[in-house]
Amino acid sequence: MDNRGYALRSELCSMSAKDVDKLIDCGDGDCALLYIYLLRRGVTSAGELCRALGMTRARMAAAADKLRAMGLLAGGELGRDGGELPEYTAEEIVRRSGEDEGFRVVLAECERVLGHTLSGADTRALFGIYDYLGLPADVILLLLNHCSEECRRKYGPGRVPTMRQLEKEAYIWVNREIMTLEQAEEYIRSQAAMRDGVERLRRALGIRDRQLSPTERKYIEGWLAMGYSTEAIEMAYDRTVTNTGSLKWSYMDSIIRSWHEKGLVTCEEIEKGDVPRRRQAQPRRQNENGGTTMPSSEDFDRMKQLYEKLKKS
Repeated sequence: MDNRGYALRSELCSMSAKDVDKLIDCGDGDCALLYIYLLRRGVTSAGELCRALGMTRARMAAAADKLRAMGLLAGGELGRDGGELPEYTAEEIVRRSGEDEGFRVVLAECERVLGHTLSGADTRALFGIYDYLGLPADVILLLLNHCSEECRRKYGPGRVPTMRQLEKEAYIWVNREIMTLEQAEEYIRSQAAMRDGVERLRRALGIRDRQLSPTERKYIEGWLAMGYSTEAIEMAYDRTVTNTGSLKWSYMDSIIRSWHEKGLVTCEEIEKGDVPRRRQAQPRRQNENGGTTMPSSEDFDRMKQLYEKLKKS
């Protein structure tokens, strides 16, 4: 076996065979990575751990819990995200700002984006996004500019997001485990594609004189997230209007979900695998013996009279 490229550095980081066996038996990569980092670098803040290892606080806490259960970690409780940032003192923020170049860059960029010096409350919130949620500095920079562009797009030029809006978006990114610049860029691209798809469908569904309601938007975003194209959704719209006489969102949603359950996504798959039910031909009348009843001579005479009347008219 060619082992070139797999050699470790000469500087060693010692681990007991017993601990190694525990990590192998655990089969959890997050546990192994956290243990090795702490062994090599020592104890640090939770936010720094998240940034260094590219993990959310929830993942980090789960890994730490497993290490404690195996007897490989003591103390250092990592609480999971509780929905609220902790309260930081002004002295703590000043001290950490002097030590952490990353936060100083984030603070300067936030003040540039918002166009004013941050208040004490806003500075504490921004520091919580950086320290408690553990988002890397470059990811926060992209988040700031993304929120700024979205605010201008929705509300017009000159509008800037509030710190509460920035904090809310930061939680969305953390819950989606967006911890790297590449993940953040991909998320922004997917959001732009979703927005364009919703707008195309709004026009395709004949909604031109108003914006979509939150419920309508939720329906459309759900269909697009399932992988349905504008053309496929228009097929569901056509069937909805044909069967009900108008756009009924719940009826249209049931059609698309039935396709999803059958694994039908493309227009070709839908046309082949879900043919609309047509009205069946009325069965021919049968006589008492079970045979088909043939038209009587009176039926022929009546049809002949109708035919003659049609010819004269």
